[in-house]
Amino acid sequence: MRAAVHTRYGPPEVVSIKEVPKPEPKDDEVLIRVYASTVNRTDSGFRSAEYFISRFWSGLFRPSYQTLGCEFAGQVEAVCSACFSKQRCR
Repeated sequence: MRAAVHTRYGPPEVVSIKEVPKPEPKDDEVLIRVYASTVNRTDSGFRSAEYFISRFWSGLFRPSYQTLGCEFAGQVEAVCSACFSKQRCR
């Protein structure tokens, strides 16, 4: 699976498209095959960490979650095992 990844804070040039492992949904999660995505202010803020206080959520010295993207359109591909077996998710 391809993803927009940043391993350090900085300008747009720190973002690259890389192959990453396909995630498995955990409890209370779904896996969505993304067909379209955008770059928005939130992604730009996490990438640049211009406001130092944002690093308390995203990683003090480098991004703790390196995959960007919070707006997308796609299709549900998998659900958590509890949801699949019709048990109540937490």
